[in-house]
Amino acid sequence: MRRQSGFSMLEVLVAILVLAIGLLGMAGLTATSMRNSHGAYHRSQAVWLAYDVADRMRANRQVALAGGYNLPLGSAAPGGAAVSAVDLGQWLTAVGALPQGLGAVAVDGATRRATITVQWNESRAAGGAVTAEDATRQFVVETQL
Repeated sequence: MRRQSGFSMLEVLVAILVLAIGLLGMAGLTATSMRNSHGAYHRSQAVWLAYDVADRMRANRQVALAGGYNLPLGSAAPGGAAVSAVDLGQWLTAVGALPQGLGAVAVDGATRRATITVQWNESRAAGGAVTAEDATRQFVVETQL
């Protein structure tokens, strides 16, 4: 009788195949994790930007209540050296750092309520698997001035 010594070629190939499938699964999991964390980063930036402009309006409350911070979605920053124009210009520049980032501010002076909208496109974070309309994300916050 002969004793077996070592592994057969078939056993080695099966072990390599199992290892390769496991590594491919780990690579896919890593890619999905990266996309999801990138989307979470965009959402946290949108929250920070919305509260940034809310704080700027609270610092300049009288002008905000008079409509000096009103800005439709997709419009350019107002020109001028007024504090509200400078605030909105800086804010829109920061919002522009998001992919296709847009911002809007609507202040109702009667109720002293401000609605702030930050919009961006998340198709890159979704891996390009969705349409542009489905990838558009908005963060809307209402606050009292």
